Order: sequence, then structure tokens, then C-alpha cells
Amino acid sequence: MATLVGTFFHSHGGTTSLPPEAWTLRREGRPIRKDVPRDSTEVNREKARRTHEGFRVLRERIAELNADVLVVFSDDQLECFDFNNYPAFAIYVGDKFRKSPREPRAATIGRHADPGFEFNGQSALATAVLSGVMERGFDPAFCLDMPKPDRGLAGGIIRSAEELTIDLSMPIVPIMMNLYFAPQVTGKRSYQFGKAVREVIDGFPEDLRVAVAASGGLWHTPGMPGAWLNTEFDLKTLDLLKTGDARGMAEHFDRYVIPDDDTSQDQSTPIRVSTGLPSPGGPAFGTRETCAWIAAAAVTEGRPTTIVDYIDVYASPVGNAFAYCDDV
Repeated sequence: MATLVGTFFHSHGGTTSLPPEAWTLRREGRPIRKDVPRDSTEVNREKARRTHEGFRVLRERIAELNADVLVVFSDDQLECFDFNNYPAFAIYVGDKFRKSPREPRAATIGRHADPGFEFNGQSALATAVLSGVMERGFDPAFCLDMPKPDRGLAGGIIRSAEELTIDLSMPIVPIMMNLYFAPQVTGKRSYQFGKAVREVIDGFPEDLRVAVAASGGLWHTPGMPGAWLNTEFDLKTLDLLKTGDARGMAEHFDRYVIPDDDTSQDQSTPIRVSTGLPSPGGPAFGTRETCAWIAAAAVTEGRPTTIVDYIDVYASPVGNAFAYCDDV
């Protein structure tokens, strides 16, 4: 039977790939709210160091636990799907998938595969997850191959594959959730989905050591006018995660009401990152990647989780965070 070895949580935004010297340029090119603090390059360097230290801690713990396969919850940001057809959940069941061949390697830090690099899937476990969650009341889409080969697979999945595996060879089960474009998956549904995935892992007949990762978040609304960083919201999420309260995380997320004057979360106008359709509630845009964390937290619900770090990166702005639970 399969054995769950732990759950792992990380942010994946642009500031996890850009050198800190470029963070200031990114900030200057974005319409960030005027009261958001400005960090010096020296402070940004230290925050970048902490970000990649977070990745190192997670990567080495996964290796120490001898994981055979990594199941990744993340979003898709038009790499695979678009507004012609956007599924709430999609599971990739193919044997191989690729990074975008168009992604540049220049001016990046951290661990990065070459453009077009081919990663290993794990079709047996992925197929079991697909059929298993269907038996438990979910109706996900599935992909036997990449819907848009020229775009590669979802960037959030790729970041987990690059940063959490030692040599890029570990098989990955990509689970893509619509966490960006309204109407998105709710915190409650993410929690229920994570519980279903745990049941499938526990019942999988092959002898596999399975790690589960959440890729994305925390608070960020990149490029939106008046963007800011709600550290209070993030820290409450992490407090709940620390105690294994996945249901509480979902309730905290879904209860949030966007203020009428918060232009950074205005989803009413159709633009590249907005359908113009109503949201089911909770924060908007990139912050909804927190629901990937909720799904992974549900996999180890009730178990204590180690918070590695929370880094308030005002240049984006984004809450970069890292955590793991190996008490399963």
C-alpha cells in the first residue's frame, strides 16, 4: 500500500525566481498602493535568501523522507486552459510533461530546469486519483497530454518540480485547480477535495512513498491597481495551518469579504486576469492560490505543521511562505 510521508507548502510567484536586485524594478512598474513599505536592495537580498532557504528546507526534508512521487496542488494561469473551457479541477495522467519551451533562463535565481525540459508523470497514481475523487463526488477534467504544448504545463506545477526535487527526476502527479479566474474553487471545496485525495492515497495498492505539495500564494494581486499585502490575513492562515486546522483555514478564507474600495481585488471588469464574472467569495486573484494550501492541509488534517518562514515581500507585493508536515 502507498504511504503518505508528508505535506509541503510553498509560494511560487515571480519573486521566487527574480534576483533581488530586480525586485525594485518590478515594484516601480506596478501600481502598488502608496502606503505599502519600500524595502532597500539590502533588505530585498535578505528576503530573497530566506525565500530560497525555505525551498532548501522543504527539498531536503522530502529527500530525507525518501519520497517516490510528489502530488502537487496548484493553479493554472492560462498555460493549459483558457476562457473557452476552464475546469474547476484537472488531473494530468500522462507519463511525461514539459516546461514551457519559451521561458527565458536569463536573470533568474533558484533552481530552474531548461526551457522545454521534460518531467516524469506517474500515470498509475494519477489515474487512481482521477477515478478515486470521481467516486467521492468530484468531476475533474483530465489531461492525457498537454492541452497547449507550446506553453508547457502550469507554471506552479513546474516550480514545485524544480524546487522540491533533488535532480528533477522524481515523478509528479499534477493537480490543477482554478484558483485565479472567477468563479473559482472555494476554500470549502478545496478542503473537501484534499480529504478525497488523502483517501485515494491511503487506498492505493502500490508500494509508493507519497509526498503532497501545495504551490502558490499567499496574499498577492500582481499588477492590479492599489495592490497591497494583507499580512494579517496570511498570518491567521498560517496560525491555523500550524495546528492542522484545515477546515478552519477554509472557513477563514471563505468568510473574507472584499472591501468596496479595494481596487486590487476588483473582478468586475473583463481583463486578461479577470472574466468579469462574480466570485463565490473570499479574496481575489493570486491570493486564491491559498486554496491549494487548504487542499494540501486537508491531506494531513489534525496534524501539527512546521512553519518554516513567512516573508513579506513588498516589491510584488506578496507573502512568500514555506511550511511542512511530516507527522502523518
